[in-house]
Amino acid sequence: MKLFDPKILSRLSKNGIPKEEFELLLGSDADLRLELLKSQGMNIILHEEMYCFQSAITSVKDTLFCIVDVESNGSKPAHHQIIEIGAVKLQNGKIIDTYESLVYCTDISDQIQEITGIKTEQTLKAPAMSKVMREFRLFLGDAIFVGHDAKFDYNFVSAMMERVGLSKLLNRSLCTIDLAERTIESERYGLAYLNTALELYKEATHHRALSDAMTTTKLLKRVLNLLPSSITNSEELIAFSKEAKRLKRPKPKKEEKKETEEKEAVK
Repeated sequence: MKLFDPKILSRLSKNGIPKEEFELLLGSDADLRLELLKSQGMNIILHEEMYCFQSAITSVKDTLFCIVDVESNGSKPAHHQIIEIGAVKLQNGKIIDTYESLVYCTDISDQIQEITGIKTEQTLKAPAMSKVMREFRLFLGDAIFVGHDAKFDYNFVSAMMERVGLSKLLNRSLCTIDLAERTIESERYGLAYLNTALELYKEATHHRALSDAMTTTKLLKRVLNLLPSSITNSEELIAFSKEAKRLKRPKPKKEEKKETEEKEAVK
């Protein structure tokens, strides 16, 4: 479909597309196709006779963000599954809702059980994937999907949606790693490292979905306060996260470098 051409998406994210031109792109049953796109999270609106993303005219402050984290029993959505999902809705700097659920699963390796603390005994009692994905689809709505390494979480959630018979995600997305690299000087940008370095969330339990989503939420709030004043809407924020120059990483202090070398030697 021509609608998903990068040039079309770019126009929707900036100045918009004239009403007649866009409806021609949608083809027959334009109204129905538009509603289907909206149901998948694509926040397209008609504004002053131009179709555009809602996020192109919404201030960063007023934007509804949904910060998501998933734990899975492997790294490939085609072969593995989500075993836990957690999400936080943020708007105007305030948390307005949260979502959390384990997901039914019969196969979790010992390694992943050790990393996450999620046991097979727990997931055997959890809701089915179809129930969780339908609940989460409603929770997410057309909010901007935010994740720390957003591509991983987004692809997993979208794949699980399709697995249970729902349509794939079309929400706008934002990665806090990309944002942090452009607003915060740090030697590393892993979530656990930033949480410790920036003292984001003292109650964090790393590799548990809602806890990591909460840590990412606190990171997002931090970086939003460091944005250039020229960024006025959330599409400009997304563009900044991808196109702005990354900050130069500081060199490790001698003591830290020596400690790292000693740890590597032990390995």
